[in-house]
Amino acid sequence: MLQSPEVTQVFCIPGNGGTATLPRCRNFAMSVDDFEGIGCLASVQGVSLVVIGPEQPLAAGITDYLRQQNLTVFGPTQAGAQLEASKSWAKTLMLAADIPTAKSATFTTVAAARAYIAAQGAPIVVKADGLAAGKGAIVAPTLETAIAAAETLWEQGHKTLVVEEYLEGEELSVFALTDGKSTRLLLPAQDHKRIGEGDIGDNTGGMGAYAPAPLGTPALLARVEQEIIQPTVQALAGRRIDYRGVIYAGLMVTPSGDPKVLEFNCRFGDPEAQAVLPLLETPLHTVLLACACQTLDQLPPLTWQPGFAACVVAASPGYPGDYPKGAPITGLAEAETDTSFVYQAGTQLKQQQLLTSGGRVLGVTGLGDTLTVAVERAYDAIQKIDFTGIYYRRDIAWRALSTARGDGQTDTG
Repeated sequence: MLQSPEVTQVFCIPGNGGTATLPRCRNFAMSVDDFEGIGCLASVQGVSLVVIGPEQPLAAGITDYLRQQNLTVFGPTQAGAQLEASKSWAKTLMLAADIPTAKSATFTTVAAARAYIAAQGAPIVVKADGLAAGKGAIVAPTLETAIAAAETLWEQGHKTLVVEEYLEGEELSVFALTDGKSTRLLLPAQDHKRIGEGDIGDNTGGMGAYAPAPLGTPALLARVEQEIIQPTVQALAGRRIDYRGVIYAGLMVTPSGDPKVLEFNCRFGDPEAQAVLPLLETPLHTVLLACACQTLDQLPPLTWQPGFAACVVAASPGYPGDYPKGAPITGLAEAETDTSFVYQAGTQLKQQQLLTSGGRVLGVTGLGDTLTVAVERAYDAIQKIDFTGIYYRRDIAWRALSTARGDGQTDTG
């Protein structure tokens, strides 16, 4: 947002160590569920656009509240946020709109889920119905692991479970911006959800991403828009849901080349956003404001920087399980160049010292004319950064690079 000279000031709630030091940016140590306080701050400061980042306040209805205060908001209403907040609700909407997705069933007792899993066999996917910080979907290769997954999610407090068929193929992430009527697709990206290299181990919120993903060809994206995004927007409107924000479609592209929805999110996902948005040349605030004001159809086509971006996530030791906080972070200034950027996530600034404060601490993005160069620049940058126990995957973009042409470069798609 601050890259545009038209944006004079950005207020971040609660912000982090990165936003604490940005020019024209100010943190406010408020809770994201303090709707009244956020509304008062925005009104007093004369804020022209409120952009909601996290899914929790969206699901709790922050957009509804702020709109009642006559504020302009980018982000769906509570009803629209069900697209992410309830997987069973999203499945019902997709079935009604004939949107391609995996077959599934919803259960409110763990015994019924166990019986269904036993009848269907493995591999199979077990999901928490509600929000789970990107860790509520478990791909189970055996009946034993599937039943254990259902019991674990239940014990964690997820009292509605969704069990769905396992889809073969390759995953793709597509962001669509919408004002509830028109849509604009952003560049396709590919995420790396597993903690371990080679995509093994526990699911995380994402360990790295790259864009544009060569898998997302123009022909495939045209199908995604026609078969998934537009029918979703129309189905939401048909339910009188005023959806102005991001529809993030997590897709599986099957071996036959057909896109199917694995899940929807109702906000920008990271680290995909840290790979997609650096390539956007159209000022971001103009697009988000057009969505919020329902004037998206009046904007010219989005413009993009040529080339590729790759983002590598630096995580705290132990993530996605328990992890320490408060480790000093060094090397950020050395890591940042004209073609590499450090996006702070789980950080805090204490007495002018930048410290870790979350599981995923940093997203380090490299740009390049080819995907190979973008990946190399991201890793060159992250190797200059240090904090105790720093962990990152060293194989981001391995799928695209392993299928690249013989000269080691990928097509731009």
